[in-house]
Parts: sequence; structure tokens; C-alpha cells
Amino acid sequence: MSNDTPARGDLFLLSAPSGAGKTTLIRYVTARLADSGELHFSVSHTTRRPRAGEQDGRDYHFVDEAAFRRMIDAGEFLEWAEVHGQFYGTSRRAVLPHLERGADVVVDIDVQGAERLMRGFPQAHSVFILPPSYAELVRRLRGRGLDGEPEIARRLADALDEIARYDSYQYVIINDDVERAGRALAAIVLEKRHRRERQEPRIAGVLADFERARGSDAPS
Repeated sequence: MSNDTPARGDLFLLSAPSGAGKTTLIRYVTARLADSGELHFSVSHTTRRPRAGEQDGRDYHFVDEAAFRRMIDAGEFLEWAEVHGQFYGTSRRAVLPHLERGADVVVDIDVQGAERLMRGFPQAHSVFILPPSYAELVRRLRGRGLDGEPEIARRLADALDEIARYDSYQYVIINDDVERAGRALAAIVLEKRHRRERQEPRIAGVLADFERARGSDAPS
């Protein structure tokens, strides 16, 4: 491998019940690890309408159903699913080019999509975020002020099904404290970045530097 060729980045799949704090943790880790390498957030596509405070291109790519179906037909998704009458999908161009240039990619993804990507990318690292309790999840969902009680009830019902699939994931973080949970997620990413194979391009540079130094110190 050339010293100028970065090692391929790692793919991180993060799933959690709505309200568990997954988005907050992603933003925490992206900011904290900026000086040790790029962590790219893969922005998914969806046909649902934006919620209050959401921005197109930052939280999701919001598209209509016709556009989403055209992307399906063109093979532009790594995975997609229909959830409660709306479509969600992870596009190839939001993930693959970034991995190839050596950036790590984190995908905020539901359990269905994560299981599909685990099959397609067995080398991906999967993390499930748990709320500390049912009562705390209720408090967080109501505290966001984004949904009425019927929608909150639906999300809580979904949460039970999602949490039951935690054992499909390699790592589980209980988000009872953002700082502590953020450090745990950062540690997972950093451990992958410091595997020997990820460090090979830099190691080659260090070894070359020692070889040059040894050569210059050799007696004439």
C-alpha cells in the first residue's frame, strides 16, 4: 500500500428507539473526533415530511415518493424500507465514496435497515443505543414537543420491538448520560481507527523515516 493511499474507512451502524438520543450522540462524537480523522454522517433519504427544526440535507434528504422510486429502480440505494407508509433509504453515494477515501461513515438507521446492511457489509460495526428506562423514554419523547400523544404511543410500541433486537448488534450503549454515552461511542470509533491495518499507511511513513535516518547516520 502506498504511503499516500489511505486505508479504507470503517462503517458504523447506529440504531435506537426514537427518543433514545442517537442523533445527539452522533453530533457529539463527530465534533469530538474531528482532530483524529473524518467521521462522515450519512444523510438518508425519506418521503416523510420534515419535522420542526429539521433541515433538508442535514437531517434527511426529503424527496417525494416518485423520486424515491426512481432511485430504487436505478439501484441507488444500499438498503431501503417502507415504515409506517413512508420510505427510508441509505444511498450508495452517501456511503461508499467516503469509505474509499478513508473517512469513517456513521449511518443512523432503523433495525430493519441495519440488519440488511449487516448482511451486505459484514465488516460494519453495529451499535445499539438504549434509553435507561421506559419512563425516561416517555419523558424525552414528550419533552421534544414534536409529536402528539397518538404518535408518541406508536413510537413507544415500536420501541419495544426494536429493543428486543438489540442482540443483533456488536455493541450496546445505555444513554443515561450524554457525556458518558458519547465517550463510549467515541471509544468504539477510536479503537477501530487504531487497528494495525488502519494504521499501515502511517506506519510505512514512520518506518521510511527511520530508514532514511539510519542511512544518513551510517559511517562514510
